[in-house]
Amino acid sequence: MVKGNIFTYSFNWQFGSADTSFDKYCRMPRRDHNTSTASRRKGKTPKRRPPVPTPPGSPRRSGPIGPSRSPRKRRFRPGTKALMEIRKYQKSTDLLLRKGPFSRLVREVCQTFSRDCLRWQVYALLALQEAAEAFLVLLFSDAYLCTIHAKRVTLFPRDIQLARRIRGADNL
Repeated sequence: MVKGNIFTYSFNWQFGSADTSFDKYCRMPRRDHNTSTASRRKGKTPKRRPPVPTPPGSPRRSGPIGPSRSPRKRRFRPGTKALMEIRKYQKSTDLLLRKGPFSRLVREVCQTFSRDCLRWQVYALLALQEAAEAFLVLLFSDAYLCTIHAKRVTLFPRDIQLARRIRGADNL
């Protein structure tokens, strides 16, 4: 056994291994696998059941009889799907709001101002919808500039209110 200034070092010549008294401070404590928290809670770890074999002519199975794996749904990183949707809607020129619900809303608003049942031409409803969507897109873009100015990325209702207030009463 050789004395060192930090720890005692000894060499076991019979088995060819070194032993140090410093090792007891460096090693992680051993865990007994029988007394771990998982084995105290449950007797066994749960195992997946094998699928129940169905007869080949059963009505529940509509695909091929052989074992086939369906492709897994692709997972995108957070924000990637949103950027893809933004690019898609910026490229398209079609209307974003459905025509039926928008026309029902316009007719409902007209009934609050007039007792008569007013009739609308299809082109008049389409022109009104185009103008409404253009207004909303510009309003949201201005409101998002207010959001960025506040050093945020989440659009709040107060950003929309501020954008409308900055525009003035004429441009509501």
